[in-house]
Amino acid sequence: MSDIAKITAKILIDTESVLFRPEDPFVLTSGKKSPIYVDCRKLIAFPAERQQLMKMGGDVLKSAGIADSFDVVAGGETAGIPYSAWIADVLNKPMAYVRKKPKGFGRGARIEGNISQGDNVLLVEDMTTDGGSKVSFVEGIRQAGAKCNHCFVVFSYGIFPDKIKKLEEEVDLKLHYLASFWDVLEYAKKTNYFKTEQDLKSVEDFINDPEKWQQGK
Repeated sequence: MSDIAKITAKILIDTESVLFRPEDPFVLTSGKKSPIYVDCRKLIAFPAERQQLMKMGGDVLKSAGIADSFDVVAGGETAGIPYSAWIADVLNKPMAYVRKKPKGFGRGARIEGNISQGDNVLLVEDMTTDGGSKVSFVEGIRQAGAKCNHCFVVFSYGIFPDKIKKLEEEVDLKLHYLASFWDVLEYAKKTNYFKTEQDLKSVEDFINDPEKWQQGK
């Protein structure tokens, strides 16, 4: 567990951007249940914490050797917009954002800001489960004539490795993130977050095999 992952996990738990509720599971948009709920949008309300996270985001991109390669930082509508603005500041790059679908009026734009033919674009979102929702934004950027092969998020579930690998291979999109469920779980265990061993076991079972866990609920 890296220092960046530890700090991110602490921030996510302290700000209640990640909540554990194994005794009364959350119902997700899909209708499936989960003992964990992640809401990175909440982080925008915490200036000091979000500044620290964005600085670490810049460090992650620099460590990957790609921070200077981007011409534009683009956020995905809507949750990715504030994060893309902050990452753009950290990298001192222009910022744009990508709509989920073109506007139905005016110039019918899908890209807001300025992305030019041949630009190398970093897609920024708040979080990802299996990476699937990023495909549409990448397509929008590429349809504008730009390149997009990297995506940064604050949080990645980290429990669907096959789907993330498929994203990298079929969409040619590399995912970069600060922390995953594994990091948050490790921090929670070290700080005795869970009330009972049963609560801990339920969360661990979910992270190890979410589909099996959901079938039992």
